[in-house]
Amino acid sequence: MISLPQAAPRVAKLTALSIGVALLATACGGSPTPSSTETTAAAGGIACPAPSATAGATSTAAETGSVPASTTTTPTPLKIGSLLPTTGSLAFLGPPEIAGVNLGIKEVNDAGGVLGKPVQVIHRDSGDTKTDIATQSTTALLGQGVSAIIGAASSGVSKTVINQITGAGVVQFSPANTSPDFTTWEDKNLYWRTAPSDVLQGKVLGNYMATCGAQTVGMIVLNDAYGTGLQKNVKEAFEAAGGQVVAEELFNEGDSQFSSQVDKVIAAKPDAIALITFDQAKSIVPLLTGKGIKPTQLFMVDGNTSDYSKDFKAGTLKGAQGTIPGTFAKEDFKKKLLAIDPALKDYSYAGESYDAVNLIALASEAAKSTKGTEIAKQLKGVSEVGEKCSTFPACVTLLREGKDIDYDGQSGPVTFSDKGDPTEAYIGIYEYQDDNKYAPSKEEFGKL
Repeated sequence: MISLPQAAPRVAKLTALSIGVALLATACGGSPTPSSTETTAAAGGIACPAPSATAGATSTAAETGSVPASTTTTPTPLKIGSLLPTTGSLAFLGPPEIAGVNLGIKEVNDAGGVLGKPVQVIHRDSGDTKTDIATQSTTALLGQGVSAIIGAASSGVSKTVINQITGAGVVQFSPANTSPDFTTWEDKNLYWRTAPSDVLQGKVLGNYMATCGAQTVGMIVLNDAYGTGLQKNVKEAFEAAGGQVVAEELFNEGDSQFSSQVDKVIAAKPDAIALITFDQAKSIVPLLTGKGIKPTQLFMVDGNTSDYSKDFKAGTLKGAQGTIPGTFAKEDFKKKLLAIDPALKDYSYAGESYDAVNLIALASEAAKSTKGTEIAKQLKGVSEVGEKCSTFPACVTLLREGKDIDYDGQSGPVTFSDKGDPTEAYIGIYEYQDDNKYAPSKEEFGKL
């Protein structure tokens, strides 16, 4: 068994970040983030701040009365496609994202739909980058006349279809793409996302590992747009906080053997290990823990922070932590999602998917059109500088009364930039329990 060296007890210095990451309380705003002296003891030199007492608490959005009828009706109903994973390495993200879409569609239609007609939704599988499923699904969705496509979840998959979608004059709206590359993509202003760029998740994770006392970090990274983009930002933040990245091992999508990467990272004797992967973590984690790495030294990301209760024996991941962009899924929202899909186990990006539906529907109302290019022109406007609202009925009522709106959703405040990125967002930090399921720990808020 190999044991890692103990890091000297310390409070890692946090540098002033250009994106203005601020450590805050949970979304419910109870008490401030615990100080670095409020720690949970852990082996391997890691002692992270204790979880917030209000993590994951209920937050109920105000409901409104009857919704006034739209003053404009459309001969062509709004048709939304989804391009979300039901197969491939991100298949675990498909159910919560699809449930979020379906909940959003249900609530929009329960309120009378958009421009006088029910919204239609068509679901298609995105697969992953090992297949051509996304291209085939996109072709099918465009052939059925959708105005917007929600997806893909994978940044790598989105890169294979973004030109096809936006070139057709259709909005592409991802609930989970985090690659910084999309910020500068030539997309005819038709690409939008509710998930923040990994510039933010990387800054938060890098600084959080330093806050936990790690002075050295090793990384095992998926070699694609998502993995290497996040790797870069985690490294920059960790080094700016005074730490050192001592190993960075890459692997490719489709690889099934990870012993070489694991051995090289362990040989560097890092205090902490960041796993920037998708479901390859199911193979990598046992290799690490089998060679003496303690779960408290493992830090995961949105691509692999998942329910492993059926994959590992109890306690395998107890104390490991992971980050997922977006605020915690609150209990009332979870109940609504479970009514849509009672089999849900994960809630990652459900809020972002739900918000995507609401924002598209509200932008269509504001544009008085179901045409993709017209919807895109209104997306930024419905996310900023207006009367706050957080449900479709409340927001569309204000729009039909001639008021400006500022939609704040289940994923956070949204507020788009001119490039279609959220300019402010929460990053949730989760801690694994003895059953290998993750629980909300704390949230950090940042502006880009």
